[in-house]
Amino acid sequence: MLRILTAALISLLALTAAHGPAQQKDKVDSPAQPNEAMVMQVKLKRAQTLLEALAKEDYKTLEENAESLVRISDSTAFLRAYKTTEYEFQAQVFRRTAVALAAKAKEKSLDGATLAYTEMTLSCVKCHAYFRTQKKD
Repeated sequence: MLRILTAALISLLALTAAHGPAQQKDKVDSPAQPNEAMVMQVKLKRAQTLLEALAKEDYKTLEENAESLVRISDSTAFLRAYKTTEYEFQAQVFRRTAVALAAKAKEKSLDGATLAYTEMTLSCVKCHAYFRTQKKD
C-alpha cells in the first residue's frame, strides 16, 4: 500500500509537470522532482507510522516503512545540493539506521527495531539542528 502511494505521488508530480503550461516543441523537459519540503513531509509521515508500528509490534508496517525510507534516501541525490561533509555523514547515518530498522523488523526484534528507530530519530534531529545553525550564519 505504501509503495503504491509513493509511486502515485511521484507519478502525479510527473504528470502535473508534463501537463503544465504549453511547452515549446524544441524544448525537452525532464520530469519534475519532488522538492525538499515534500520529501521531508513524506519522511516525517513514515517516521510517525514507524512509531505507531513499534507500539503495536506491527512488524510488517515497520519493515515496509523502513524500506520506504531507505528508497527515499537512495533516490534523493538532488537533496545533496548542500554538499557538505556533515550533510553526507548525516544522510549515511540515516540510511544505515533505516536499513537496520528494516532488518530488525524482518527478524521480529522489537528491542532491535526500537533501538534502530531511536538512532534514526537522533540522526534526523542532529541533521536538522546542524542546518538550522548554518542558516543563521
